[in-house]
Amino acid sequence: MRVAMIGSGYVGLVSGACFADFGHEVVCVDKDPGKIERLKRNVMPIYEPGLDALVETNVKAGRLSFTTDLAEGMKGAQAVFIAVGTPSRRGDGHADLSYVYAAAEEMAPNIEGFTVVVTKSTVPVGTGDEVERIIREANRQADVAVASNPEFLREGAAIADFKRPDRIVIGVEDDRARAVLEELYRPLYLNQAPIMVTSRRTAELTKYAANAFLATKIGFINEMADLCEKVGANVQDVARGIGLDNRIGSKFLNAGPGYGGSCFPKDTLALIKTAQDNDAPVRIVETVAQSNENRKRAMGRKVIAAMGGDARGRKVGILGLTFKPNTDDMRDSPAIAIIQTLQDAGAQVSAFDPEGVEQAKLVLQNVDYAESPYAALEGADAMVLVTEWDAFRALDLARVKALLKQPVVVDLRNVYRPEEMARHGLSYSGIGR
Repeated sequence: MRVAMIGSGYVGLVSGACFADFGHEVVCVDKDPGKIERLKRNVMPIYEPGLDALVETNVKAGRLSFTTDLAEGMKGAQAVFIAVGTPSRRGDGHADLSYVYAAAEEMAPNIEGFTVVVTKSTVPVGTGDEVERIIREANRQADVAVASNPEFLREGAAIADFKRPDRIVIGVEDDRARAVLEELYRPLYLNQAPIMVTSRRTAELTKYAANAFLATKIGFINEMADLCEKVGANVQDVARGIGLDNRIGSKFLNAGPGYGGSCFPKDTLALIKTAQDNDAPVRIVETVAQSNENRKRAMGRKVIAAMGGDARGRKVGILGLTFKPNTDDMRDSPAIAIIQTLQDAGAQVSAFDPEGVEQAKLVLQNVDYAESPYAALEGADAMVLVTEWDAFRALDLARVKALLKQPVVVDLRNVYRPEEMARHGLSYSGIGR
């Protein structure tokens, strides 16, 4: 099957490369000529483990190509995916759908024969209706069906998530569109991945509901961690105790500094705005979003407290900048608010991240970026572990102690055991323990 993928960012590139790996012929289209030229040279615009090799293999096999020419990319395509960004709109928090609608308008004249237009971007309920209206208004002769096929990809594990998904959600209003999408995903039948076919609006809402629920689990366990610290309990044991209940499950119950990234912050906010517009407010999600924002700054204050309550003129070594490991994504990373809180208190910050430094430089100022975790800690009055990269899981604690000016360690991911830190003479603070 021939597929056009409009947008070659995180979702479009991963999805396009995986579809090509299934044997489909995929063209990724992007307006940025620099990005397309780099992709042709196998230079990835994002860090995602295994993506460069996957792209290279399928380009060499002739199944994957890149272009800035929308008409060329769409020629002969039976399915055209919209995989452009939907960031939070400045000023009101609604999802910015301008890129989605622009893609719909620009593709309309190039539709030839029956074509399924699929929104892969995360979009509010009713977006598919508007996409269909735009296309039909721009090309009244178009034989088109608009579908929703939300993505459920975790950064750092996106290829595995695409190829071995928990489920595939397809929202259609046309049996022909259903047949095309089922054929597109047919290679996953061997993995017994369930395909859920529903209405277009239901599929759109399912994506937001999923992310809001996972964000709620994170917010809940973080508040339990705060309570554990007050009453002398252990949040890790609490999480295990409730996670073993199969009605709850153990995933997304690791207490930490709050969620960030490209999905949860903007998607919870967009769901809140959609619910308010439809006079059906989602109070739980509203509270989760506010609690998460408050938590990030609170983690900065936690570090200052561990340093004796005064950070002015002191150096803090930060390990981990990205919102999670195995990505270079800095969007809404807890590290941003933590570092800004420390800087507001007069601290000097030195930081190291295996992949996120270049992106961090775009959003953080007056930070000294080190070449290694140990270099970031040299002469520091505290070490703060913010992101649980594998590179930070087995640090030489004797060397850490020797490098630090003051033996203060704040572990915001509970990577280390308190008794292990104590043996090395380090003053240790974790989360909820």
